[in-house]
Amino acid sequence: MAIILAIESSCDETAVAITKDGKLLSNVVSTQIEVHRKYGGVMPEIASRLHAENIGAVLKEAIEQANIKLEDVDAFAVTRGPGLIGALHVGLQAAKTLAMLYKKPLIPVHHLTGHIYANEYVDELQFPLLAVVVSGGNSELVIMKDHLQFEVIGETRDDAIGECYDKVARVLGLPYPGGLPIDQNAKLGQHTYDLPTPLKGEHTYDLSYSGLKTNVINLVHNLEQRGEKVNVPDMCRSFQDVAIGMVVDRTIKAVEEFAVKEVILAGGVSANSYLRSRMKEEMDKRNIKIVIPPLWCTTDNAAMIAKVAEHLYERQVFADLSLGADPNWFIEDYLKFEN
Repeated sequence: MAIILAIESSCDETAVAITKDGKLLSNVVSTQIEVHRKYGGVMPEIASRLHAENIGAVLKEAIEQANIKLEDVDAFAVTRGPGLIGALHVGLQAAKTLAMLYKKPLIPVHHLTGHIYANEYVDELQFPLLAVVVSGGNSELVIMKDHLQFEVIGETRDDAIGECYDKVARVLGLPYPGGLPIDQNAKLGQHTYDLPTPLKGEHTYDLSYSGLKTNVINLVHNLEQRGEKVNVPDMCRSFQDVAIGMVVDRTIKAVEEFAVKEVILAGGVSANSYLRSRMKEEMDKRNIKIVIPPLWCTTDNAAMIAKVAEHLYERQVFADLSLGADPNWFIEDYLKFEN
């Protein structure tokens, strides 16, 4: 094993983490949520500028917490994609500069693999497994037959589930990010609004949230035009039942078809209490192990990037200094860097 310094800057968190022999020495995150909240979503240009302002301070704090020197680091890892292109560039340039100055390997990490491998802070992965990746920008079902082997069997055809939560929260007058306030309100409501389930009846592992989002928005506007008040808790419950129900339904089908040993949740939406409870309930019925990441690992952070980098370091999956950011990087393609 080795000392790995990892940098994450794919969206609105500037993060640096350091691990040594698999042990997390530091994990520093500077979030921009309060800045973007006034806009109801992440503003890419502002995010990039704030990353550039924060990266130095975050790096310094991570080094101090880990009680190491930069020359002690064996490799520098960085999120190459997917994400916001400008935001990715800030972290990438920082990592490339460090790798060049200290003449150490540069490890490119796929953001979604980080969310998946965050579960190693809970337990060792057991293969074959199904990773249910649900976040603000991504919704994917991924089969893993071994370490660093990813097969996407289902993905969103339009909006990601987290993006849908944010837009529904906005029309209901709830704060950004929308996941937590919708989850909290749903516990107080009943399923009283009739919302369609996208792709219902299709034999697919794909997900679709654009139609669900549009139906909620149209229903809210129609009620307001008739002078009727929207029952926010009931709407949240009705929406969440459908949104989370799609994920759970496809997970059950995939578990049965691919005979996996365990299911792991990954991504920001994995913090949703209803998703966690439904998944545990359904997997317990089928005697399938389920691993749920700790809440600190559900939002973007660099500890998850470092965990993937440990495996990539062992396999010497390195990139040269010509490495560029790829906001649309496919999860199956990253091993092209393998020597």
